Amino acid sequence: MLTLKTESDAELAVAAAQAGAAVVRTMYGDSLPRFEKTSGDFATAADLAAEKAICDILRTARPDDAVTGEEGGHQGAGDAARRWLVDPLCGTLNYAAHTTLVAVNVALRVGTDITAAASADPFAEEVFWTDGERACLRRGGVDEELTPSPDSRLVDVNLDPPFPNASSFRAVRLLADPDFVQGFRPRVVSTTLAVAWVAAGRRAAYITDGHLRDSVHFSTGIALCRAAGCTVTGIHGQPLHTGAGGLIVAADRQTHAALLDMIGSQAPSDR
Repeated sequence: MLTLKTESDAELAVAAAQAGAAVVRTMYGDSLPRFEKTSGDFATAADLAAEKAICDILRTARPDDAVTGEEGGHQGAGDAARRWLVDPLCGTLNYAAHTTLVAVNVALRVGTDITAAASADPFAEEVFWTDGERACLRRGGVDEELTPSPDSRLVDVNLDPPFPNASSFRAVRLLADPDFVQGFRPRVVSTTLAVAWVAAGRRAAYITDGHLRDSVHFSTGIALCRAAGCTVTGIHGQPLHTGAGGLIVAADRQTHAALLDMIGSQAPSDR
């Protein structure tokens, strides 16, 4: 059994994610008020309550740290060296439709690096966590190392906008690629819990478009996959958070290379 140092940033991330998950689990199935944000996007009362529970824990333990929450926005100094990134309910549309595929994400950025992160599954009562070096799953109070594996051949593809690289990459084109269908089995769960599943060996890969630096949605999963030893790059194989952005995270180099070739075939010949 692995243990975390008491009051470590990783332990705090786990505790905060668990607190948010408890709120999400308790409020599940209720008729919840919705708060519109943009067209087709909204928060529920559970999003707000979970974020409050998370932020209360973070502020109590680290009062000088800054926080960016999906619902509450930026709090604390804009140039803070230590900033917590909080996604209290990743999969709000799923949750509102009484579907339990959701995650609660908490990550700490120190400088430019994510040094601690946790992604909680409220309904499986699992927490995927990293201290920046190890990647582990906590279940029933016991921690075990995460081991990526391509064996499932399952690849999650994010179909949610925005699509800033539509001219050179569209997820729907990848899904229609005969090589993709022959080599992999597509999945769409519409929550970043699927990124943690790559680190855990439950998915072979995950792919999304978008600019993800300091993303409250993706920072936790990316940190987990890096610590677990996955291959993690931008959408065209470039270093993460550079160039076109996007994300390919794969359990091994072979899976990553195969997906990169398929994505490359979408690019205009003059790119």
